[in-house]
Amino acid sequence: MIVFIEEARHIILRVSRDRAGEQGLVRGGNKSSESEFAKDIAVLVERLAETMGQQLREPLLKIGEKLVDLHKRGLVKINHSVMEVICAGHMVRLGYDVDVERYLGDSLVCDVFGEKGGGAHIVEIETGFAPPEAALDPQRYLRARVVSKVARYSKYSDKFSLATPRYNVLEIPEPLLKPPRLREPSEIKELKELCDIYYSRPPIQLDELRNCRIHSIIILNIDNLGMTEYSPETYYERILKHVYY
Repeated sequence: MIVFIEEARHIILRVSRDRAGEQGLVRGGNKSSESEFAKDIAVLVERLAETMGQQLREPLLKIGEKLVDLHKRGLVKINHSVMEVICAGHMVRLGYDVDVERYLGDSLVCDVFGEKGGGAHIVEIETGFAPPEAALDPQRYLRARVVSKVARYSKYSDKFSLATPRYNVLEIPEPLLKPPRLREPSEIKELKELCDIYYSRPPIQLDELRNCRIHSIIILNIDNLGMTEYSPETYYERILKHVYY
């Protein structure tokens, strides 16, 4: 970690002298270079520290070091990692101790994990990517993926949020926007049937679908490093009902 932090600080000093270095965040194409990944993360950390306070730098550099190590092993990509760091920055500012790519158990690794006052907040980031095998049914696939994430991850936290960039609209089935006590058995059955199309090893359980909950939706403005949090009801009223329902 010391090597990364020192390298990152040199990058940050260079960026402070020449803001053109920030172009690393907007280059197109695949990120195959480890040094480019580390540079982009370091630039992002500096921008977040400048925007939200210098006290964010050290915790975010530690998060960046972890992501760089995971990138070397081919486990993370730059676009998704940038979103994790932006979420982490806002959560650190709010007083959370934050980790990324956190192992939860049952072979589950969450994107962002924050702890504050004895409570846990998990954020799962959805970019809207659908794999080639879902080319003919991307909306259905994305709905099932959202349902599976809420069902599997929300039980590990006191607060569970879905985050997405501003240019994406989350495919959230209407029953998941309700508190668990208001879901009808028929709605839970439909969610189960949807998940069973794509998830069988292991399958999503009825109890997971019955009890899972989304506490908030987070919209990320990547360019401006912004994060806006909505209740599920507000996200539905402002966005979803005008798109899907």
